[in-house]
Amino acid sequence: LENSNLYDTVIIDERAVGTEGSSAYLTAGEELTMEELLYALLLQSANDAAVAIACHVGGDIQGFADMMNQKASELELESTHFTNPHGLDDKEHYTTARELAIIAAHALKNSSFRNIVSTYKKTFSTDERTRTYVNHNKLLKLYDGCIGVKTGFTKKSGRCLVAAAERNGLTLVSITLDAPNDWSDHAKMLDLGYDSFEKITLTNAEEYCYKIPIIDGAKEHLIVSNLTEASVITEKGNNNIQKHIRLVKYAVAPVNAGDILGEVIFTLNGKEVGRTNLVADETILRKNNNSFIDKILSLFN
Repeated sequence: LENSNLYDTVIIDERAVGTEGSSAYLTAGEELTMEELLYALLLQSANDAAVAIACHVGGDIQGFADMMNQKASELELESTHFTNPHGLDDKEHYTTARELAIIAAHALKNSSFRNIVSTYKKTFSTDERTRTYVNHNKLLKLYDGCIGVKTGFTKKSGRCLVAAAERNGLTLVSITLDAPNDWSDHAKMLDLGYDSFEKITLTNAEEYCYKIPIIDGAKEHLIVSNLTEASVITEKGNNNIQKHIRLVKYAVAPVNAGDILGEVIFTLNGKEVGRTNLVADETILRKNNNSFIDKILSLFN
């Protein structure tokens, strides 16, 4: 998703055909869109789709594994190393529950990924054939708010599951490795998370609005406000949020729209939990805008 387009045409490499484990039963030379291969991979755990994607994006399995390890490095993962795109057993292919959670949280920021892994069933049709992919993740049906993410199984690893749910704007990720009762385990973990934590809106956009004087400006006053919202995840009942406003007493023209003239800082138990900038809502030139300097400045506004 980060290195290709959903509507790329992928010619199935012969190296993908017959890959061990779950399969979409692809044939060499067959043409599929990247979108369909991703649905085959993420819903049906199709290992042949994983190899086809790897060959298309990375040239071969090793090239794609190198890209995976580079991404793991960017995410500052210290106990993760990949040798393949499908997760079949290899002593040099490993990760941890915590680092899978980091990967999942990062992946869920991608709207296309989020949309695919939250889909229960998807059908693709061409003139030659029709394929329907059904998600192996039963939590999509069993748990209210479940939005993904991925099942996994080999005889050595046992049943593995990366799950995620979203309620009231709060997304939680849960991980189990080698857990025979994973559906039940994840429901209990996610319930515990939602019983324990909540997302609090610190401020909505434009909630803080102030008028400050302008020295030597074409206008006497300027409006500043916060253009962005801010929120924090905290333990339930622990919502004694304090706000601290820092704002200049005046501004000197010229001032450009978007200039930061203050900020609102939010703290909980003395620790900062969020902040939002207070910015100028418009450009204000100097009072005498016939001067040579003001004419030059106006070219940049």
